Amino acid sequence: MSSTALVPSLVHPRSRAAALVADAVLVVLGVALIAASAQVVFHLPWTPVPITGQTFGVLLVGGAYGANRGFATMAAYLLVGGLGVGVFAAQSSGWDVLKLTSATGGYLVGMLVAATLVGWLADRGWDRNALKSLPAMVLGNIVIYAFGFVWLQHALGTSASQTWHLGVQPFLWGDGVKILLAAGLLPAAWKVVDEIRG
Repeated sequence: MSSTALVPSLVHPRSRAAALVADAVLVVLGVALIAASAQVVFHLPWTPVPITGQTFGVLLVGGAYGANRGFATMAAYLLVGGLGVGVFAAQSSGWDVLKLTSATGGYLVGMLVAATLVGWLADRGWDRNALKSLPAMVLGNIVIYAFGFVWLQHALGTSASQTWHLGVQPFLWGDGVKILLAAGLLPAAWKVVDEIRG
């Protein structure tokens, strides 16, 4: 099935070489967006997991790019960060951030799955209106929480209740705002595109 997500619908390279260049440019732009959103950081004193704008970037890229480009972009982001470029929260980097003993590694791996899931839903038209875009973003965020929760519990050796209070509860309100923004931007972008196309 071909993608009907926003970016694949707009980008139609005429040759294989142009398609590869377009994909590379889009991945770089997506990595830059996620990296920039990861630098919006707020630390809470009772949890090792910071509040960042990162989930907004991940959900938006997944929804705009579709499953394949969303996966490729998030995989490139993790690779670049793992290799030492400071693209993770607060300009952190390195493979240590992604280890099972890391408090934040699960959220990052969850973002890879979430970007792919939201992209897969966008490929099927879930990015066209808020009634579908919103549940797609919520599902993506739940995936991030699920990976983050399990990983954090393993890293800290905490109970399920403690892990909930450290790794999920503090982020619900902020993530709700990010979800609403991302879910609203995609249908708004489609509306502009449809008006331009006439």
